Amino acid sequence: MEIQWPDGRRSTTPAGTDWLLAARNAGVSIPTGCLGGSCGACEIEVNSTLVRACIATVPRHPRGELKVTYAEDPHW
Repeated sequence: MEIQWPDGRRSTTPAGTDWLLAARNAGVSIPTGCLGGSCGACEIEVNSTLVRACIATVPRHPRGELKVTYAEDPHW
């Protein structure tokens, strides 16, 4: 899957890869305050769908392309 990160860089990673690993491999930092998926600090939007990067994996997409943006959370 091709991923476009919030800073504009692109990387390729297999579907099923943990989001935090995919980001780290691309040199991208996703903020975490990890409590096993309950805190929400690592929320990202993937093609406009909100996911928690600490417990989600890179999905398959018919076009093979995913766009990631950082989720806006007023508490963080």
